[in-house]
Amino acid sequence: MPISPSALAKGPDWTIGSRRADRRLAYLAVTNAFAALRLLPLSDRDKDVEILALRHQLAVLERQLGTARPNFDPEDRAFLAALLHRLPRHALSRMRLLVRPDTVLRWHRDLTECRHAARSRPKPTGRPRTVCSIRQLVLRFAKENPNWGYRRIHGELAMLGIKIATSTVWEILRAAGIDPAPQRSTTTWADFLHAQADALLACDSFETVTLTGARLHVLAAIEHAGRRIRILGATAHATAAWVTQAARNLVIDLEDAGHHARFLIRDRDGKYPQLFDAIFADTRIKVVLTGIRIPRMNAIMERWVRTCRRELLDRTLIWNPHHLLRALREFEDHYNNRRPHRALGQASPLRSHPEPVTNPGQIAHLNIRRRDRLSGTLHEYHHAA
Repeated sequence: MPISPSALAKGPDWTIGSRRADRRLAYLAVTNAFAALRLLPLSDRDKDVEILALRHQLAVLERQLGTARPNFDPEDRAFLAALLHRLPRHALSRMRLLVRPDTVLRWHRDLTECRHAARSRPKPTGRPRTVCSIRQLVLRFAKENPNWGYRRIHGELAMLGIKIATSTVWEILRAAGIDPAPQRSTTTWADFLHAQADALLACDSFETVTLTGARLHVLAAIEHAGRRIRILGATAHATAAWVTQAARNLVIDLEDAGHHARFLIRDRDGKYPQLFDAIFADTRIKVVLTGIRIPRMNAIMERWVRTCRRELLDRTLIWNPHHLLRALREFEDHYNNRRPHRALGQASPLRSHPEPVTNPGQIAHLNIRRRDRLSGTLHEYHHAA
């Protein structure tokens, strides 16, 4: 091959490198030409298998760039073994594989042994798994009745005609992480209040401040079952006589409403005189004092005080006791007749749910009006007539 004058000007090293590159190119051309001739007698299936095997090897190498030796995962071995096991040994020898043909054949033997072992493994014996609905019913009984053990739950299932072994009930409770009955039968204060809601009342007093800085005291009572609130009064001086008269008014209101309360929960505030408890004792209502620094014992009343502050007192400027009492009366009526309560299924204490709107035409053309109370502090909505 002739050498150009420009190549001679660049030096002998460049000339030698150019000759080596030309020889390498010629060698690659000849070897690939013979490789193409070798592929001619192969079938399309063998070519596709070889292409897939080479592609998967490239994927393994790309996934492990920077490693000294490529590592095949069990999934890679199973794929290559299933792909190449039908090819003869001489065909595997001429393929560009990262492993030896014996290694591929060994992978296939291991795959076959695992498959035969899985097929010959005996099927699991024993009783079938308990129906999901029965398992849920067992967990429901344990949740709703903390003092029920697994034998008591088994007896209740037998009364319902559900046939199940006692040990199965025990296994269901253990798998769900439910402790035995003696360890979970402790009654919480919330459970006690829920069970005795029909016979419980609660009262509490709180303070608010007027524009002039005067402190006003508010006394209210709530029924646990129906969540009905009763504002007993508001004054600047919560004397013993005023608190006692508020207790008498509450007893009269309860008798008129036919409410048969048995317990009244209150805190240990010094505003309540002894005569306050005596008035309720005369009507067979026992006064229960909350524990020291345990507000959860009067949680429902405390929650109402928070609601009253957030929805009324924090949004209203109070001028004097008369203005405060008027605002509280408006909020009492709104709370008992219009405000929804989650404990009552989104109904109000003195008002149940109206009939649902089922007419498609009425739903498509809803005409909802708003009624403002206390100059827009409270909003109530209703259908237009």
